[in-house]
Amino acid sequence: MSSAPIVVHRPSPSGGRRVTVHRHGQDDILGTAYSDHDLVVFLESAGVTDPDAILDDPEWVEWRGGPAHEFSPA
Repeated sequence: MSSAPIVVHRPSPSGGRRVTVHRHGQDDILGTAYSDHDLVVFLESAGVTDPDAILDDPEWVEWRGGPAHEFSPA
């Protein structure tokens, strides 16, 4: 399993992907992203500087249960 602090979970049956961030020893749910734009907004609100630059960096973001950048229903 990855130690990336940001996890974009598998697509839900209705579309979108839950986004969590590991900080302060726990996982916090940032919301459900339906696009890369949503994901960037969540990460900016969590204090990530230049979130666009880390979306494809496996040290920062782990994409689980589906291809990166795909938010269609499972």
